[in-house]
Amino acid sequence: MFTIAYRIVNNRDDAHDVLQDAFIQVFRDIAQYRFDSTLGAWIKTIVVRTSLRHLSKNRNLAFADLEEARSDEMILIPDTLDSEYLEKVILSLPDGYRTVFLLTEVEGFSHEETANMLGISTGTSKSQLHHAKKMLKNRLAALMDE
Repeated sequence: MFTIAYRIVNNRDDAHDVLQDAFIQVFRDIAQYRFDSTLGAWIKTIVVRTSLRHLSKNRNLAFADLEEARSDEMILIPDTLDSEYLEKVILSLPDGYRTVFLLTEVEGFSHEETANMLGISTGTSKSQLHHAKKMLKNRLAALMDE
């Protein structure tokens, strides 16, 4: 759960705060858990939403309302790429790109779910993902040229 919070807020101290706030909410709202999903999935959703609230409250989380773009572009990651470097490249993305990328590609939320959580349109979610993938692809290509 810490990893999810850290990837979204991109700061270790903030991620600790988010996790603490999220688990306070889990314990406060545990009676509302309806067994529609696993307990872990329910907690993960609380961590994600708490992270997003923290991010939007403490930073200007901006999303460019761009035209809908193709978001099914594959990124080929070389086997020799160090996972720590890949993590750093992902964390270096602008907040909007990184957040949509993490929610859709890493955490598996649909664009509709992501858009709902972030208060943006589905088209904006798709566009942000497209641009995040493009930026990741360019940064990874630069790495391969070195």
